Amino acid sequence: MKAEIIAVGTELLLGQVVNTNATFLAKELAGLGIEVYHQSVVGDNGGRLLEQLKIAEKRSDLLVLCGGLGPTKDDLTKQVVAKHVGQTLVQDEVGYTQLMTYFSQRPQPMAENNLLQVLRFKEGVALQNPTGLAVGIFYTDPSTKVSYLLLPGPPSELKAMFYQEAMPLLMQQFLLDEQLYSRVLRFYGIGESQLVTELSDLIENQTNPTIAPYAKPNEVTLRLTVKTADESTGQQQLLLLEQQILARVGQYFYGYGEENSLAKVVVDLLKEKKKTVTGVESLTAGAFQATLGSISGVSQVFPGGFVTYSVATKEGFLGMPATIIEQFGTISRECVEAMATYGRRKAQTDYAVAFTGVAGPETVEGQVVGTVFIAVASEKGVISAQYHFPRDRQAIRQRAVMAGLDLLRQELLK
Repeated sequence: MKAEIIAVGTELLLGQVVNTNATFLAKELAGLGIEVYHQSVVGDNGGRLLEQLKIAEKRSDLLVLCGGLGPTKDDLTKQVVAKHVGQTLVQDEVGYTQLMTYFSQRPQPMAENNLLQVLRFKEGVALQNPTGLAVGIFYTDPSTKVSYLLLPGPPSELKAMFYQEAMPLLMQQFLLDEQLYSRVLRFYGIGESQLVTELSDLIENQTNPTIAPYAKPNEVTLRLTVKTADESTGQQQLLLLEQQILARVGQYFYGYGEENSLAKVVVDLLKEKKKTVTGVESLTAGAFQATLGSISGVSQVFPGGFVTYSVATKEGFLGMPATIIEQFGTISRECVEAMATYGRRKAQTDYAVAFTGVAGPETVEGQVVGTVFIAVASEKGVISAQYHFPRDRQAIRQRAVMAGLDLLRQELLK
């Protein structure tokens, strides 16, 4: 089963919007055992969309179109495809009822063009929109056997419709002997090139399952994928491959999943162990605390923290003795350990993570740009580490946040 993704929208061609829909669809279709061989982007132009349809249907069994189902004049996808396959557009009653209900609860009257959103092919299947108004469509041309899946453009609508409406339909329509099963392993503290070197023989000799490395900002992921007719057998194959990988680079592994993150793993560990943490930041200016704050439910484990750039705030906010900074300076192991110790005491948390360093552009207190000190304080005492991060100011700060998260993770696992 070969599929092709056609994203429709001039805003995609102009670079005003990133085409995240294609990435999402390619991954989800692969998970169903439907291989995506081609992707394309077409502007809001009926003639060019028709040209692309004629090319795509000669080489693919399933055409997935996203975008162009709305109520405006440039939303042409439904109309162009309908004319191309000889289908009449009729009103979908379920979609119409949802549309009427939506506008009945709003003060302004409904514009007539909104009715375009609830049209479907007369002989096609309407896909309801759980988060929007535009109805999707699934249709198989009886003469060519090519199937068309029309989905809305907004990612929140597309994802909801795909999971709730399109995926069950595709699984029913295309019963495949084999499906793809994947798991994602996440690593911190090792670069992509080093990780690939450590696993070079496994990668070079791979057949089924396969290993695909991906470099992310400040981390690396491996996607392990197996193609099999039996899920149990496939999962066992993935497990054996994972064990081989972790036997070599397990010290850098921190979690599973495409949507996971080091921050989420840390927050989950804090919740699991019923521990709390505070942040004491100079170099990172609150970035560590903001990263924690991006994780749902973090308020259970993070009551608040400190940003202490100046000597006065280090002494005033934290109660640090002036003698520490006078003797060792602000960019030092002694200073960051004191920041963590006094910050933990002030916030009355189980852990405190502190940061100081030089993000640039100039040397500070004799310390070169990229020098970073991080400390973690707990009831057991305080541990600290010195790092040297290259690149620009923002990259140094981001890498420091990741290093602080990992240092805390390691302490939580002890």
